[in-house]
Amino acid sequence: MVTVFALVTLNFLLPRAMPGDPVSALVDAGGPARVQDDALRAELAEYYGLDRPLAVQYGQYLGDLVRGELGTSIRYNVPVASLVLARLPWTLLLISAGMAIAVLIGWIGGVHSGWRRGRGVDRGLLVFFLTLKAFPVFFVGSLALVVFAVKLGWFPLAGTRTPFAEDEALLSTIADVLHHLALPALVLALDFAASQYLVMRAGMVSELGADYLVLGRAKGLRERQLKFRYAARNALLPAVTLLALHMGFAVTHSILVETVFAYQGLGRLLFEAVAFRDYPTLQACFLVLTLVVVSANFLADALYRRLDPRVAA
Repeated sequence: MVTVFALVTLNFLLPRAMPGDPVSALVDAGGPARVQDDALRAELAEYYGLDRPLAVQYGQYLGDLVRGELGTSIRYNVPVASLVLARLPWTLLLISAGMAIAVLIGWIGGVHSGWRRGRGVDRGLLVFFLTLKAFPVFFVGSLALVVFAVKLGWFPLAGTRTPFAEDEALLSTIADVLHHLALPALVLALDFAASQYLVMRAGMVSELGADYLVLGRAKGLRERQLKFRYAARNALLPAVTLLALHMGFAVTHSILVETVFAYQGLGRLLFEAVAFRDYPTLQACFLVLTLVVVSANFLADALYRRLDPRVAA
């Protein structure tokens, strides 16, 4: 309960710790919705409750949360809940696809590399993933966008769907969504695949001399069975722990990916809300993203108990 209260409080305070305020963003000389009239500025501040003491605003914020209300967006002038509900599925899709690809690449690469430690495959994969780990996600995203979207034209430049394509057939719609998702998801995946690979490789190397593998070979079990059914399963435990940590980072990294690719998810909405100091939208985005991280960690803990029954005991 104390943790929840602290998160809710930080969720309220962090947007207000930024320089400026929503009304100042509106009167910015370079802003698209500049307001010059001081009287109108005062009316805007009163309308959005920004002229009230901070403690009163905090009390109202807590009351709205209890009633399930997220407020009204200052930029869009619509309920924040509708914005979040429209953007959240795209972010969940991006994170899920990105982490699934990262796990697939990292775990399979780590299993093969650790099982063949010191050989050419191991050295090649190790160099590749260590090099990949050195580049930040926004650099990889920008490079991928220029090469594969601008130069080669294989993927769309931006968005989650092709504009004005809402009336297409179901299969065409799915294909269009996946086409827009592929490049951002791959960039997000590569950001985490290297760490997953290194942890899985280390786990496999630590299992190579285990007694159960010696016994399995003596019983005539196939190498493939020993590799995947026994050694890889035991090496999964630290990788699952790392996956739980990565889910939290994936939420923040998705903001960068969505910004680079103009992917219309919750991270992009958060980025846009920062420019306008849109407090209600910022609060809602922070709150929902926090819940996503907590839920992901809970699922990872459940999976960890499934893989290692000793944890439940």
